[in-house]
Amino acid sequence: MSTTSLSLDDALQRYVLDVSLREPEVCRRLRNKTLQMEQSNMLSSPEQVQLLLLLAKMLDAERGLEVGTFTGYTSLRLTLGMPKLRMICCDTSDEYTAIARDAWRDGGVDDRIDLRLAPALETLAALLDDGGAGKFDFAYIDADKTSYRAYVERCEELVRPGGLIAIDNTLWSGAVIDPEDDSDDTQALRDLNQWLHVAADERWDLSLVPIGDGLTLLRRTS
Repeated sequence: MSTTSLSLDDALQRYVLDVSLREPEVCRRLRNKTLQMEQSNMLSSPEQVQLLLLLAKMLDAERGLEVGTFTGYTSLRLTLGMPKLRMICCDTSDEYTAIARDAWRDGGVDDRIDLRLAPALETLAALLDDGGAGKFDFAYIDADKTSYRAYVERCEELVRPGGLIAIDNTLWSGAVIDPEDDSDDTQALRDLNQWLHVAADERWDLSLVPIGDGLTLLRRTS
């Protein structure tokens, strides 16, 4: 995750927010609180989340899925912006999601967010077993990178035709083109990007947007 957009200096990042961000106060408080944490780099940038909200509105989304919730900023912003939206959020950290629960309650959206504290692949498999295939309008993936391809494959089944899968961190602060970086996370993202590119014509419309830390958007075509 990234709290700012890739390659924007501080002044230009501030300008982007000044002229475009429409952030509810409860979201601003949560973002500022999260920025004080040691793990603040796990927070999605507010301009990226606002783009997700715009896309979700264009889909007239009513059911959303989030893989990786952290302190709940994205799910809070989306549900506040779409009164009909209900979300299932997957995470394994009770510590971080306790902050999310408080924020959802403060925002009055806690009754529309179903938090599943378990490994996300187990939650996604359970949703499929329960007849969830094709029932979600969008999915947002922002969790452990080595499982990204598996998350995409499950979400492809869960998201309806014409629906959206959004994948965070696909530029990985530029590490995906660093030949000296052979870490597991970086290699997983390189492999994912190549796989998505090859498969795109048959399975989805594809755009990799250089916002935040790189956001790949997939529209399921069938």
